[in-house]
Amino acid sequence: MENGNESTTPHIAMLATPGMGHLIPLAELAKLLVTKHGFTATLMTFASTASKTQHAILSSLPSCISTISLPVVSLSDIPPNSSIGTLLSVEAARSIPAITSALKELKTHHTVVGFVADFFGADTFDAAREVGLRTFLFIATNLLTLSLLLHMPEIDTNLTCDFKELAEPVKLPGCVPVPGTEILASLQDRSKEGYKWMVHHGKKYREAEVILVNSFDEIEPGAAKILRQHEPGRPPVYPIGPLIQTGSKVDMAGGLECLDWLNKQPANSVLYVSFGSGGTLTMKQMDELAYGLESSSQRFLWVVRSPSDTGDGSNYYYNAESKKDPFAFLPEGFRERTKERGMVVSSWAPQTKVLAHEATGGYVCHCGWNSTLETVVHGVPIIAWPLYAEQKQNAVMLSEGAGIALRLEKRGDGVVEREEIARKVRALIKGEEGKRLRRKVAELKEAAAEGMKEGGTACQALAEVVAIWKKKR
Repeated sequence: MENGNESTTPHIAMLATPGMGHLIPLAELAKLLVTKHGFTATLMTFASTASKTQHAILSSLPSCISTISLPVVSLSDIPPNSSIGTLLSVEAARSIPAITSALKELKTHHTVVGFVADFFGADTFDAAREVGLRTFLFIATNLLTLSLLLHMPEIDTNLTCDFKELAEPVKLPGCVPVPGTEILASLQDRSKEGYKWMVHHGKKYREAEVILVNSFDEIEPGAAKILRQHEPGRPPVYPIGPLIQTGSKVDMAGGLECLDWLNKQPANSVLYVSFGSGGTLTMKQMDELAYGLESSSQRFLWVVRSPSDTGDGSNYYYNAESKKDPFAFLPEGFRERTKERGMVVSSWAPQTKVLAHEATGGYVCHCGWNSTLETVVHGVPIIAWPLYAEQKQNAVMLSEGAGIALRLEKRGDGVVEREEIARKVRALIKGEEGKRLRRKVAELKEAAAEGMKEGGTACQALAEVVAIWKKKR
């Protein structure tokens, strides 16, 4: 025993705010700390996201990673049209008492060396400080988004209109210029609570001792160079990615069927279509996508969810499973007409296995950062179809910066027409543009793999943070 603790093994406490895009990389970080650095860990999650998918991820973790499901907090007073960011921020802030209690209990049994909160959890630093723990921030998305939020307090002071009204793109140090209309969704309306929360988080981030980011230098070289430099008043930044889901035991109906079908397709011939754990389309947009895939004459594997009225994914952010039979919303006869070259599955597919399959030649991707890193790690080029959160600015970075994505043009009402979809699908799978993107993503795949190896940039970055935890524990 040491200081009344049962174990002297360094223990890290982590908080994953709602959303699979937050939980998965944080769980992977915990696994790395356990397997490579001799830690034990506790991963806190919110009761609001206790879905079958989350349970499967948590139950597959090593035994030395314990989990705590925080008690439910009421959000009934939050306006129903509030953004996802507002809901997550409020839920985290209202969970501070429960987190404080949980951390106190952990300290009686473990040598807790730090508390790591993710993107929307910076307010919970107050809980850690209450019990004498050092605070660390984990950004599950990229350096572009981190840079934006760190600069938001200053930008907010100087901004005289909404981002969407800016005549010039937003230029952040080392980052690709981003048109104001493509900036983080929660920042699009300065009068909304979501905007105010993002500015607030940008201030709170500077209270962290260290910021860890699930990205790597080669995909954002300019931002990485800037953020790696010491800046007074800003925590040091450590890119430790790509952290993607590994060793998952998630087994859901349809997984083997997908892979069996892919086994029968030629190499690089199949377009994978999926909008992540929280993405849905409107009924009108589902129709256009279906007819676009059909008229492209290319092979496809489409993960379909029942449509939402808004298409913003808010109905699915907490739970990825469709509430209704999604096939009922497809155009009449679509599945029969495309059965020789297309496969449609409901709600879920074994994404990492699909992307790793040699038959997969492209990915219609919502540009959520988890999915983006998975496609880069497996060397698959992208057709960018962003929906919400930071996905639009990610799409700009992936096409204009990293050079691994084609952008889709939308008509005035925001709908992507079937002709545009068919044109971009053919360009990616069969055209010269697709070959160019495939070469570039192959380079990033190699760089990502090298960075995660012993002595690589990401591996070394995490080792430096581990040294901080162990030295000052």
